[in-house]
Amino acid sequence: MAVNDPIADMLTRIRNASRNRAKAVACTNTKVCRAIAEVLRDEGYINGFEVVEDGRFGKLKVSLRYGPRGEQILHDLQRESKPGRRVYRSVDDLPRPLQGLGICVVSTSKGVMSDRKARAERVGGELVCTVS
Repeated sequence: MAVNDPIADMLTRIRNASRNRAKAVACTNTKVCRAIAEVLRDEGYINGFEVVEDGRFGKLKVSLRYGPRGEQILHDLQRESKPGRRVYRSVDDLPRPLQGLGICVVSTSKGVMSDRKARAERVGGELVCTVS
């Protein structure tokens, strides 16, 4: 089945797997999805990810993370910029989900990064998703 928006597909798979308390989830392997998974890993929302070759493009196996008593760490994962409506923000207009406790994933000219790193490097870009 063809996927028109691999980022939204990846975020939905992670959101559903987290709600079902799954240990891992398989997503499509694209550069943007790998970059988003790196940001989620660096910020502590997932344990890690690996690329599993399947003879075509490969799959991205994302290992989900839970609290010490099994509670969810990923509560809300929202796609902000969509193929039909792109959302661009300057560095001063980047939102702070949960008053700074959550993160925004931003696609900048310097790569895909969290809002904290984008503020440190003073770059804005496309607001891909918010995580809280």
